[in-house]
Amino acid sequence: MPKLIPSSLLALGLFTVTFAVNLQAPLYDAYAAESDVGAAAVTVAFAAYAGGLMPTLLLLGGLSDRIGRRIPIALALILGAVATALLVHAPSWTSLVVARFLLGIGTGLATTAATAYMTEIIGVDRTKSAVLIVTSATSLGFGGGALATGISLAVQGPTLLPASYVALFVAAPVLAVIALGLPRFDTPRPVSLLRLPVFPAGTWIFGAAMALAWSTTGMTIAVVPLELAANDLGGWTGLVIFLAIFVGFLCQPIARRMTNDDALTLGFVLIPLGFLVLLAGVWLKVLTLVLIGTCITSAASYGFTYLASLAEVSLRAPDDRARATAGLFVYAYFGFSLPVIASGALADMLGLLPAMVVFAVTQTGITAIILTVWKRRSLSAATALEAG
Repeated sequence: MPKLIPSSLLALGLFTVTFAVNLQAPLYDAYAAESDVGAAAVTVAFAAYAGGLMPTLLLLGGLSDRIGRRIPIALALILGAVATALLVHAPSWTSLVVARFLLGIGTGLATTAATAYMTEIIGVDRTKSAVLIVTSATSLGFGGGALATGISLAVQGPTLLPASYVALFVAAPVLAVIALGLPRFDTPRPVSLLRLPVFPAGTWIFGAAMALAWSTTGMTIAVVPLELAANDLGGWTGLVIFLAIFVGFLCQPIARRMTNDDALTLGFVLIPLGFLVLLAGVWLKVLTLVLIGTCITSAASYGFTYLASLAEVSLRAPDDRARATAGLFVYAYFGFSLPVIASGALADMLGLLPAMVVFAVTQTGITAIILTVWKRRSLSAATALEAG
């Protein structure tokens, strides 16, 4: 079988796994209304995704080394369909928490297995190309699900069974069967089923950047829609979430032509800049600024930072790509969840806008500190190398 066919089918499966993750985002306020809960509860439900994903990354990040790459991907597709079916059967905040938890498990299984699998299909000499396919498929999936539901609601009107859900129910089982039928390019190893993630030496800065970048994306996906709804702009939620990820996808070919360090540096600059523009848009109730800020944060999170970080850990751990990917995503989802939960709790006490201001100040300060430390260490290492 030509490599183009399995790599394309794998990318389609990975897209569908991540498509399910934010599929329900435009309906967050509806699920919250069903259970009469506030902003903190919504952000907890949002972060339940990380509650399922983190243990999967920490304990099962190398599972595909033992059982092969195909089974975790197929299981992730089924989990996405089951989680979404739960929301249709019992739409509520509680169901949202459980669904997000299941989606987190699925994403953890799929992303670690698929990164290693794609590299094995494409060839280890083309690692960055393989990573680009993975980041493109996941970026389109994360953003496409929310947009599909937003469009479905605009066409159908208010409903808890949008057409986007139906599309997932049809596609996921078919793709799960296809995933199990893909050719095997790996050789399963007799290793423990429970395998901790790997953190390759020298990659801490890439993990820290992912945590910062995805904390911004988490705020855009979980908290900004609540503020939009409060300003009668809830119909734009799907587009905002789509832009929060899709623009990053458009920037990935540019990031691929840059060195990983240069792409990371640009990401560090764009992370706080984008959120400050977005915050100004929310503050002034100017939708254009919200959309521009979202695009800038997307370029940082899912464009330059995501591609550079995933490529770097893949290159530095050629024999442990699945576990190294798990280690990177531990950083990423730590940032994706905890700041969002804290901001949700703060929003219930002070309001959504003050909570976003606190996040922006904290994010900018931490970004400046990490960037300064990294550049100083890089300069010291370069000086020591010249002296040696």
